[in-house]
Amino acid sequence: MSIVCIDPVVAREKFLKRPFELKHGLSDHPLFSLQRLVELAKSLPRDRIEYNSGKVAVGVKPEDVPKIDMPAEDVIRTIETANAWMVIKYVNEDLAYNELLKAFVEEANAAAGKKPGDYSDLQGFIFVSSANSITPFHFDAEENILIQIKGDKFVRTFDNDDRKLVSEETLELTPSRHRNTKYEPWYEKRAALHALKPGDAVHMPYMVPHWVSTGNSYSISMAMTWKTPEVLRLNKIRLVNGTLRHYGLPQKPPGISPKLDALKVMAHDALRAVLDPLRKSESIRRFLRGLIYGRNANYYLEGQAKKAGM
Repeated sequence: MSIVCIDPVVAREKFLKRPFELKHGLSDHPLFSLQRLVELAKSLPRDRIEYNSGKVAVGVKPEDVPKIDMPAEDVIRTIETANAWMVIKYVNEDLAYNELLKAFVEEANAAAGKKPGDYSDLQGFIFVSSANSITPFHFDAEENILIQIKGDKFVRTFDNDDRKLVSEETLELTPSRHRNTKYEPWYEKRAALHALKPGDAVHMPYMVPHWVSTGNSYSISMAMTWKTPEVLRLNKIRLVNGTLRHYGLPQKPPGISPKLDALKVMAHDALRAVLDPLRKSESIRRFLRGLIYGRNANYYLEGQAKKAGM
């Protein structure tokens, strides 16, 4: 099987617009063995790994998410019993994972009639979760294909244009705010359920709200992500808006004032040109996040004050 099995007709109709399911051929790939993931976790800076208890409610408040008091590699080794949820971020910084990510995203985009120049910023995120774990309601600021490697995963997706579920303010980007967003039980009536087994995948376009649960055994999956030029532009505006709101200066959503949007993009690019060379260091990344956005920006790196039930 090709690493991506996607219906070109469906892809051209729904790609980058609405969620849909597809297949992949990576279930038995050695890069996703537990031992290889242990090695990966040990090789990455600590701020590239986030983990906590998987025994949480869909709408759990960020401050109520229990922590796990053990090293990341031990969480992976004991994932069958750890009651944990983990994401290993930016695995594209490892050459082997980057090559796989590039091949996968290029093939998927080609099936939808896209060219390599139509997208950039390829990134990979690997999720390792214990049985019956919950990833609370949230959205992601990139185009995404989530591939299921091990175990079962149940993904509920929602309309990314439904502002009754997620407001424009919530769509603003800021490290000072936890990823999880407000969830009400009635939202579930608007969910589309994607039941994924190894070899299955689901495409979730930019800003699609969703929440995820695992089945009765531990789960491994990977989010293959990329950004179009429009997504890059919107993210710059939404990051500036989120930053200004953090300082008490709420802004209008993207598209209301094109001239102001253009100024925000220019300001973003100018500031990143200065900060990006500094951000290669983990300690400086932590310092800058805390300096600009306060201690909440490093919420997932704080001490394990609330231990999860083991």
